[in-house]
Amino acid sequence: MRLENKVAIVTGAGSIGPGWGNGKAAAVLFARERAKVLALDVNAGAADETAALIADEGGTAVACVADVTDEAAVKAAVALCLDRFGRIDVLHNNVGIVEPGGPVETDPASWERVNAVNLRSMYLTCRHVLPHMVERGGGAIVNVASIAGIVWTGVPYVSYSATKAGVLGLTRSVALQYAGQGIRCNAILPGLMDTPMVEAALPDTYADGDIARMKEIRNAQCPTGRMGDAWDVAFAALYLASDEAKYVTAAELVVDGGISQAMPGSI
Repeated sequence: MRLENKVAIVTGAGSIGPGWGNGKAAAVLFARERAKVLALDVNAGAADETAALIADEGGTAVACVADVTDEAAVKAAVALCLDRFGRIDVLHNNVGIVEPGGPVETDPASWERVNAVNLRSMYLTCRHVLPHMVERGGGAIVNVASIAGIVWTGVPYVSYSATKAGVLGLTRSVALQYAGQGIRCNAILPGLMDTPMVEAALPDTYADGDIARMKEIRNAQCPTGRMGDAWDVAFAALYLASDEAKYVTAAELVVDGGISQAMPGSI
């Protein structure tokens, strides 16, 4: 009951494929801890699946279809949450994509697309949620960044790295501006993760399309001998969203099995 009587918007609450993505796991975990959840995703089927999972477990969730790069859609989603639940206590930003390539290989359209999804989306959700948190006198924002925003991970995806570094700057700025108004803003930095998004986006980069081989390579890179999963990120988000983290803001919580502290060249 760590989120009892709280209302959470979880963006990217669906999953791009079978299994558990970060947002899907977080939405279900938040509901298990008694939060009412607006499960937002650009894919209607994915949002409905997450909301149905929550309902089947006796929780409360409303599926919401929205493109978080579209300000009108974000504004409508916030209005829907307020209409259904009357408040917003937690904003958990999970939306993110990765498109491999360095600055030469990445075309401008790809650069703009990744920036819109990974960074503009969080700016827009904060823009429309913060006034309601200020009015209520508090709230918690949890943004999913990545260790790619602070270290080289061995894969050239310049737009992903740049936007995840941008998420950290956004997080710090919001945290310090609103600290005196009872609003906390923190970031989670996942390391190498085993999620449907990784399976969809990176096999060609690692192993010529061989997903099983890609997982072997990524597991071997981790000091723990295995990648993390969506639940590792979800439990970190639960802590930061809960009142247990009432004195934690502008933090960057690394969830990476120690890989970002490995010797240079080992990841």
